[in-house]
Amino acid sequence: MGFLKPDLPVVDFAEWSKGTRAERIRPLAGHWAEVGFGTPVVLHLFYVVKILLYVLGGALFASSTTGLGGLDGFASWYDEPIVFQKVVLYTMLFEVIGLGCGFGPLNNRFFPPMGSILYWLRPGTIRLPPWPTRIPLTRGSARTPLDALLYAALLVLLLIALFSDGTGPIAALGTTVGILPMWQIWAILGLLAIAGLRDKVIFLAARGEVYASFTVAFLFGGVDMIVAAKLVCLVIWIGAATSKLNKHFPFVISTMMSNSPLVRTRAFKRAFFEKFPDDLRPGRVSRIVAHFSTAVEGLVPLVLFFSHGGWPTIIAAIVMLIFHFGILSSIPMGVPLEWNVFMMFSVLALFVGHAGVGLGDLTSPLPILLFAVVAGTVVFGNLFPRKVSFLPGMRYYAGNWDTTQWCMKPSAEAKINAGLVAIASMPQSQVERIYGSPEQALVMLHSGYAFRAMNTHGRALFTLVHRAMADGNEADYVVTEGERLCSTAIGWNFGDGHMHNEQLIAAMQERCHFEPGEVRVVLLDAQPIHKQQQEYRLVDAATGEFERGFVEVADMVTRQPWADDVPVHVTWSADTATA
Repeated sequence: MGFLKPDLPVVDFAEWSKGTRAERIRPLAGHWAEVGFGTPVVLHLFYVVKILLYVLGGALFASSTTGLGGLDGFASWYDEPIVFQKVVLYTMLFEVIGLGCGFGPLNNRFFPPMGSILYWLRPGTIRLPPWPTRIPLTRGSARTPLDALLYAALLVLLLIALFSDGTGPIAALGTTVGILPMWQIWAILGLLAIAGLRDKVIFLAARGEVYASFTVAFLFGGVDMIVAAKLVCLVIWIGAATSKLNKHFPFVISTMMSNSPLVRTRAFKRAFFEKFPDDLRPGRVSRIVAHFSTAVEGLVPLVLFFSHGGWPTIIAAIVMLIFHFGILSSIPMGVPLEWNVFMMFSVLALFVGHAGVGLGDLTSPLPILLFAVVAGTVVFGNLFPRKVSFLPGMRYYAGNWDTTQWCMKPSAEAKINAGLVAIASMPQSQVERIYGSPEQALVMLHSGYAFRAMNTHGRALFTLVHRAMADGNEADYVVTEGERLCSTAIGWNFGDGHMHNEQLIAAMQERCHFEPGEVRVVLLDAQPIHKQQQEYRLVDAATGEFERGFVEVADMVTRQPWADDVPVHVTWSADTATA
């Protein structure tokens, strides 16, 4: 790839377009293995600049606190408790505005490169309450002026906190500056909770499982606040590592390294696969990297937490800094970049700057209670993935999350454009604007299919797509990533099928009035940690669910990316139920 010129897949369009979907995916899977997304270097530099601006913004907010000094005094105040508080709240603001995870072209957001604030300040857009039948005053799927006001108030409160000074000396923490006023912490948590109960997408986009958990820790004050924050870090690392104890994660490594801007040679990229180009399952190198990185993420944090200073702490801190920099430097799809920078800062601010603070310093059991709640959510999410988003379930980049594919007729796209209050156009239209012709857009659409198919669940999704369209001519449908669709419909996407499941289908049906067979959706659940199966549902937007069953993980991991013949085990069908 060049500095300005992308390295796009080249095919003989006339011949290529005659093939089946599987046949069209095959050469594009080979291109992905060698090149990745094919983005020009300048695009990666764009994300690097964004990271630097994020760091600069956080440093400016922190250094503006009275009593700390300027940026040149970073070494003297990086471990001040109020600095960590401000970095947490600043990152929450950065994320919930839409500048963090899911931003830009590497998350298929082109025009505009973000949604979030452009949607959530606008009444009439779709909102998705998490428990509308259980929580009073949360029913409905339309954003009201009150919802927009709640979101705006959250942004204002976060800014107020970022410009605030500390409350004064706290001897137990060795600080003369102090921490943020407690009323601000309560107000931010309260507004985030209310806004999140009205729309779960806002809570997820704020990365509530991370930054809200840290903000809860701030309620404890004193030494308990530091210990609680360390415990939250521990859950994040060990939870993420535990979720990677599966057969999917090596596929993530091979796919991610193919797209890494630091891995420049095609020969090196091919080494991550079993036997390029005929066998694109992850090779030995991918498996070694996957297992080693999982061990680092699961074990080194324990050393960091319990070592309390000295060389063990220094070595563990260096290892974790390298670990997160490795993820950061690969500029992965979905671009969870700032989160990795934040975790690197947490290593320094909490575990190095307050190395001597540990469980023995607790003055109350509240940090242990917070640890139990956050860890319990991770456990529950891994046991019952349909009920818990992969974010609070902390299945980060484990290759194991809920996914969907939407099969839509052109008439459905016209209804979506007319019926939804949205900022961005449909994904296919955006791709055509970028690549200039329907032919090149079709190639790039299949390149997206290839990326999905490089992950294990892609094999099952494209197998189930045939079943979803069994009653119609497949040529009449365009298969669209649910993740791409929800970026248009609700303003944010980050690989989470919980945001484009039956709830979004119902909200869109309410507005677009699809005919039977016009929109059919494949919903594939993540794998529960104790089962080697993934459950699926097939849903018609107009008539509802018409089939459910499961696929075996073993059948997915042994097939190639272009395979669409995964054995399907049907447990219920509307045809047999009504026969």
